Amino acid sequence: MLAAQARAQRSYRASFTVEVIGATVFTGLDLLTVLVIFRVTRTLGGFAFPSVFLMSTTSGLSFAAADLVVGNVEKLRLGIRTGQLDVLFIRPLGILRQLVATDFELRRIGRVIEGLVAVGIACALAHVAWSVPVALLLVLTVVSGTVFFGALFVAGATVTFWWIDSGEFANGFTYGGRDFTTYPVNVYGTFFRRLFAFGLGFAAVAYYPVLTLLHLPDPLGLPTWTGWLSPVVAAVAAAAATAAWRAGVRHYRSTGS
Repeated sequence: MLAAQARAQRSYRASFTVEVIGATVFTGLDLLTVLVIFRVTRTLGGFAFPSVFLMSTTSGLSFAAADLVVGNVEKLRLGIRTGQLDVLFIRPLGILRQLVATDFELRRIGRVIEGLVAVGIACALAHVAWSVPVALLLVLTVVSGTVFFGALFVAGATVTFWWIDSGEFANGFTYGGRDFTTYPVNVYGTFFRRLFAFGLGFAAVAYYPVLTLLHLPDPLGLPTWTGWLSPVVAAVAAAAATAAWRAGVRHYRSTGS
């Protein structure tokens, strides 16, 4: 199914190229907000531009990869409203896998490529001291962030089984979470730090891994090895999203339920 979608989209080469470029430019504009902020201040939360830019690009790459892989699950509400989801239940394939493969948007790969380039530039600006553990941590951070955001996409879509018009609610955690992880968590108020950074685990997406990568002390007082916990947080998020998805599928009783 994925291969068929890819072939179909690439058959119109000019259109596909324009869409990839457009998606890439759109993502690049998000990174420009960091540049705009640092035109009026030298530090943000006590961190210089290279450190914050590395947090932003790492988070952006993870989000772009998750959006490429499972972003289509957001269309679940349309399948429920129109009854098309019922068709997926009669096929001998997993419902989630079918949703992901349906209307797979290959153009989103441009965001992933742009994210990879941006992370490389950010690492150069931050003068990352490369070693095997550092390279491993960076890879684990991106992979864990991708799993984490993917879990958010799935969990947000699952709400649709009970509340069809929950799209904006889910976006508050997916796209809002991406924006939250763009900056150091210590710039937010105590309530938001406790709820989003630690309660929901957003601090493990980029903030603490980057502090560990650059050997920077945490203004909030947590130890330097905290950055290695991102795979654990991602695994917990994935398990929670899986449990929620299975509960939603069990709840579903065809269109209108």
